[in-house]
Amino acid sequence: MTESSGASALRVAEIQGRGRALVASQPIKPGQIILQESPILLYSNAVSRVSVSLNFCSHCFRRIDPPTLHSRTLSCPSCSHHAHFCSPPCRSAALTSSHSPWVCETLTRLRSSPSPDPDLQIQSNFLIAAFNLSVVSPSDFQKLISLQGEASPNIEAATLHSLISSLSSNFASFSLELTAALLAKDKQNAFGLMELSGDGERSVRAYGIYPTASFFNHDCLPNACRFDYVDGHSSRNTDIIVRAIHDIARGREVCLSYFPVNWSYKDRQKRLVEDYGFVCGCDRCQVESNWKNEEGEEEAGMEEDADEEMEEPEEEDIGQDDTDFPHAYFFVKYLCGKEGCGGTLAPMPPSEGPVSNVMECNVCGELRKEEDMEGDDGEEEGMSIC
Repeated sequence: MTESSGASALRVAEIQGRGRALVASQPIKPGQIILQESPILLYSNAVSRVSVSLNFCSHCFRRIDPPTLHSRTLSCPSCSHHAHFCSPPCRSAALTSSHSPWVCETLTRLRSSPSPDPDLQIQSNFLIAAFNLSVVSPSDFQKLISLQGEASPNIEAATLHSLISSLSSNFASFSLELTAALLAKDKQNAFGLMELSGDGERSVRAYGIYPTASFFNHDCLPNACRFDYVDGHSSRNTDIIVRAIHDIARGREVCLSYFPVNWSYKDRQKRLVEDYGFVCGCDRCQVESNWKNEEGEEEAGMEEDADEEMEEPEEEDIGQDDTDFPHAYFFVKYLCGKEGCGGTLAPMPPSEGPVSNVMECNVCGELRKEEDMEGDDGEEEGMSIC
């Protein structure tokens, strides 16, 4: 069942040209938790014959310490090679919800069938979880169906529908049209639960559907960002937590960036068109599209390097020619300076006193005092978050 907090700071509004959106229902302080919400559905990003990496809990996706990996008491009694859990309570909850007997049987058959394309495997994980949700929580399934995302049956939907139907007769109650609609909801609304590997690269451990958070629209210079604490000790470790980056006035739309803010104009537009079906016309994109229109032959050289991430401007460059990049201040203050990170900084949640001067990166998790960031060359280690 979905749990939400902080939602009183938000209200759903219809914005012309942007559809349903979340706007501030009150003035919001920097670092304020705008929304904390539990998922109505979680599913694995696993693509191998093993349904979930043995390093992670099959229910909450928290990392499992190596000594407990092969503990039979923490395995599924029916598919001990596929599902492992971080604790007895997590296993008990899974066996009556996310890893019900039908899910267990269907995933086992999926892992033993000829391995499909990796993307189809992940989408199969979603469809199995969605069908299971319709059985264990019809109200949450209706929330899923009500989310944005419309689609007509296509070859991909037909392939997946045929694959899942062949694994279990229980899936017969799902029509091809419903399968296509569910896949569209997933594509438009799923959030990745991220993990940071030893080399600093981020990858998706699992995906979650969050009904309220699904209303956040995109902006290439967002005023809020999300944090993952999937390996934290809280019982709500898979919650999505959204914090304000800076002051947000009442009535202002609250937006996230759907990807790292230092992506190039070309890469941002490509991702938004392919995955979300729209061309971004935010202030930043309007400025950068004008660069492309005005630079002429010089821009051709930029196109060759479009796959490279945008480098943030140096602090001493700000104010010298704001017409070139009027949003430069955002990159100096709110883009993590750690090499290769690309995360966004937000102040720690404020108490009753003044706004916190400690900034947290939503990717690498480092904490830095704002005054220590002046003159930062990106080489400092900062303070590690536990």
